[in-house]
Amino acid sequence: MKFFIDTADLDEIREANDLGVLDGVTTNPSLMKKAGGADFHEHIFRICEIVDGDVSAEVTATDFDGIMSEGRTLAGIHKNVVVKVPLIEEGIKALKAFRSEGIKTNCTLCFSAPQALIAAKAGANYISPFIGRLDDISNDGLQLISQIVTIYQNYNFDTEVLAASIRHPMHVVACAELGADVATVPLSVIKKILKHPLTDVGLEKFLADWDQYKESVSA
Repeated sequence: MKFFIDTADLDEIREANDLGVLDGVTTNPSLMKKAGGADFHEHIFRICEIVDGDVSAEVTATDFDGIMSEGRTLAGIHKNVVVKVPLIEEGIKALKAFRSEGIKTNCTLCFSAPQALIAAKAGANYISPFIGRLDDISNDGLQLISQIVTIYQNYNFDTEVLAASIRHPMHVVACAELGADVATVPLSVIKKILKHPLTDVGLEKFLADWDQYKESVSA
């Protein structure tokens, strides 16, 4: 499974990248608003300079021509940019067109298996099912991951399943068990994945024993 960080905050991206396990970045307009920055295109370029992997940058147009225009501009920022396209009718048309132009895409805001099937047929490189938002309304987000993985395997689609809207480490574990290709997570979840009380207790005991050993051999 590939690990992406879901943020536009440059410091968070650097911190995650320093772990050595980061494969890419996903952003969206809400994350860009939170991160600030005077120039959107410059901000995306700076992210691409930090991480050697795919960086999803989202269009804001909802008409075909607008999506294509914005997407081409975004793709020109850096070779690692993946154009993030909403799962709407005009977006599906754009996915097909971008594919023919060799521009990578991430089809976002997916909430059903039929949507994911259409996006794959249109040529999306990634599909982003939002599992946490489904859980928030008492639907099973993980069941959606399972359905999409099965459908894509049945028909050998090359679209990668990018599990998004992840709330906690068990979401990551379950998505990995189900065969999702990518999990995109906030930095807070990455840090939670690393934490376990028994790790802390074990390390504390090892270090205490080591200090006692050093005292005994120096006596």
